[in-house]
Amino acid sequence: MSKIVLITGASRGFGKIWAKALLERGDKVAATARNIADLDDLVALYGDAVFPVQLDVNNRDACFAAVDQVNKHFGRIDVLINNAGFGLFGAIEETTEAQARAQMETNFFGLLWVTQAIVPVMRAQGSGHIIQVSSFLGLVALPVLGLYNASKYAVNGLSETLAAEVKGFGIQVSLIEPNGFSTDWSGASAVQTVDNEAYAPVKKAFFEAATPESWGKPEATAKAVLKLIDSQNPPLHFLLGKVAYPAVKQVYEGRLAEFEAWAEVSAEAHGH
Repeated sequence: MSKIVLITGASRGFGKIWAKALLERGDKVAATARNIADLDDLVALYGDAVFPVQLDVNNRDACFAAVDQVNKHFGRIDVLINNAGFGLFGAIEETTEAQARAQMETNFFGLLWVTQAIVPVMRAQGSGHIIQVSSFLGLVALPVLGLYNASKYAVNGLSETLAAEVKGFGIQVSLIEPNGFSTDWSGASAVQTVDNEAYAPVKKAFFEAATPESWGKPEATAKAVLKLIDSQNPPLHFLLGKVAYPAVKQVYEGRLAEFEAWAEVSAEAHGH
């Protein structure tokens, strides 16, 4: 039986790649984009299997209306892929209030609004899979991406809580946590702060560490994401790429060692 999948941010990058992979195998996709014309190529290729929806995820009312529209069109929604988001590059000191708020508005609040809209639909169905596109930077942090890191840490905390709250309704939750991939995330879709020369050495080290081999090929993720969608017991945390696992493992081992080193002091602070 084909699945009905709602994908936000389907105009480019991961969203479009995964939409095509799902459509190619016979699933039906409700694809959202700020500019609905960006979905014309999907409609031309796959016809009625695609339901294009204009959506700015920053608008909470629009998110609820879009989910309702999709549910009425297809009769159900089996999978949500909450993919809309962008990258903000720059030191924390350099980041303006407008940039910080815009980053959280889309990456966190936009995802939250779509999540809140989909849960009642899936709860009524007694089934569903909510897939949140986070990042391995929701588990570890890198310099020059402070607000992006913060938005993805927030997504992870929200989604771990959500998983516990909706499990009894037959709803599964997964976090896709990619390392860097060669999508528009770091190119045309990215926002840059105005440089403060004091951070030049930090930025130089950051960009020099990002070798061509460290960036994954976006098209290669489609097979893995289809396996995630088809899994009867999908993971809560799903790392994508060769860089993510060793990076997270190293950081978490370091955290555990630090907790252990301070364990007695921590226990004393309990008071009894």
